Amino acid sequence: MREERADMAAEPTTEVPPKADVPVVILCGGMGTRIREASEKLPKPLIDIGGKPILWHIMKTYEAAGFRRFILCLGYKGDLIRRFFLDYGKFERDFTVRLGGGDEAVDWHGHTPSEDWEVTLVETGLLTGTGARVKRVRPYLDQPFYMMTYGDGIGNVDLDALYRQHVASGKIGTVTGVHPTSRFGEMHVDGDEVTEFNEKPTMADGWVSGGFFGFRREMVDTYLDDDPDLLLEKKPLQTLAADGQMGVYRHDGFWMGMDTYRDWTELNQLWDTDRAPWKVWS
Repeated sequence: MREERADMAAEPTTEVPPKADVPVVILCGGMGTRIREASEKLPKPLIDIGGKPILWHIMKTYEAAGFRRFILCLGYKGDLIRRFFLDYGKFERDFTVRLGGGDEAVDWHGHTPSEDWEVTLVETGLLTGTGARVKRVRPYLDQPFYMMTYGDGIGNVDLDALYRQHVASGKIGTVTGVHPTSRFGEMHVDGDEVTEFNEKPTMADGWVSGGFFGFRREMVDTYLDDDPDLLLEKKPLQTLAADGQMGVYRHDGFWMGMDTYRDWTELNQLWDTDRAPWKVWS
């Protein structure tokens, strides 16, 4: 079986679509149980940073790199994400409502949203595993490559470079590697004196997944099955790595997952003080 998968991966892909045509899959179905303090009523991707959902921030980073097609895998409170995009821009515009005489009429004034996005929202189930969610959006993956990320992690990853490296590698998958951040204070000690203290130091040794991926479409057909509990991070990615089909794009810059209330607070502080490293758009 491994030899069969490797043979499939070795077939060259000659068609390299422009980034504007490449689908970006964003997993938006999790419950976010560890960040309930930030919001009891919203799905995690809609929890705001500076008044905008973290999902919007993620999509803006892709837009800045030239991507514009998004496929959102919905689950927990997916109806609220649908409503966000159906009403997108309305609450920032002036409008006139004409009442009486039968049907209401609304005239919209002012600017329209500047984002030139194509957003496909797909219901993938409440408790579905991450791998099964990607499998269920297969009909919308109409290009030989697709990008993928989670709806709760942000960074200043060079997504253009990630895409170019992934295409050039010929591998089925490429994951962004980031240095983990310790949640414990790091101290430099000289005798009985602390000479330096860092609250959340970045650990230079070792890499963890930053959650920004590039895949060939073969990933869905060869490594994902119809098991509704299938987790992408378990057998699919582990098998992909064992087959020698997983590349890594090394990112030494800013990256942060919004897993806890503390993370949410820190991201908002960075945004509010104009120190948000992930704001790569103008």
